[in-house]
Amino acid sequence: MDHRQHSHSRACSEQPRFGSTAPTAGPTTVPGMRVGVYIDGFNLYFGAREQCGPGTAGWRWLDVRGLVADTMPSAWRKDGAAIERVVYCTARVSGIDDPSTPRDQNVYLRALRASGSVDHIEFGNFVRRVKSAPLAIRTEKGKPELVRARWPVVVQDDVGGEVRDARFLVSVLNWEEKGSDVNVATHLLADVLRGAVDAAVVLSNDSDLELPLRYVRDRVPVGLINPSANQLAGKLKGRPSDGVGGHWWGNLEASAYMAHQFPDPLGKLCKPRGW
Repeated sequence: MDHRQHSHSRACSEQPRFGSTAPTAGPTTVPGMRVGVYIDGFNLYFGAREQCGPGTAGWRWLDVRGLVADTMPSAWRKDGAAIERVVYCTARVSGIDDPSTPRDQNVYLRALRASGSVDHIEFGNFVRRVKSAPLAIRTEKGKPELVRARWPVVVQDDVGGEVRDARFLVSVLNWEEKGSDVNVATHLLADVLRGAVDAAVVLSNDSDLELPLRYVRDRVPVGLINPSANQLAGKLKGRPSDGVGGHWWGNLEASAYMAHQFPDPLGKLCKPRGW
């Protein structure tokens, strides 16, 4: 693999916001650079839903390849950087809450493949289990606070005495998506180490990707796209000059999602109702 050094045009650590167009400034690069794109599908979905609103139509039928291509810095695109490979990591959802959800997801995954928006879909899985934990509420500052027994709701012991400040234990059905972060990291590292790409773009704000991103920045320029309105996870932060240099990052905005929708219909595939 070519370990050429890459320079950058700005050394600041600001986090630009990506709307419907790419940032006007960016790191310089090697002509014809092959770019690998690695997407955490659920991180992307929940970031987009937060930005656009769960009841809003017009953001779910997303062309992820077009979105990333227009988000890359102008210096990359000017020098002919091209997306070589898009890996989309997700898991099949359950219809326990809404029977239409698995059907809608399947239509979208078929659209991603049929359009060429992704080159590979890697599936993790959902784990469904009952979890027990102390009952808590969220304070005004957003921190958890345990709920304790107090008048008029009191807890008594077996002889009728009041148990002061008793805690309540509740059981809930918990859905947990497993594997997307590991799958993103695996494909990212494998492609970089075998020399299949000259640069990488990761679409996620999952702090579990700290180590693979740090490792990859020593070998190729890396772009990091945060799909949410939140600050980039602290563990993911670096400097444009780390390793080989030429790294960049930023947050997506609602306008970027809205501007990169598949046509409807896409061949024989129709966008699900409400999307």
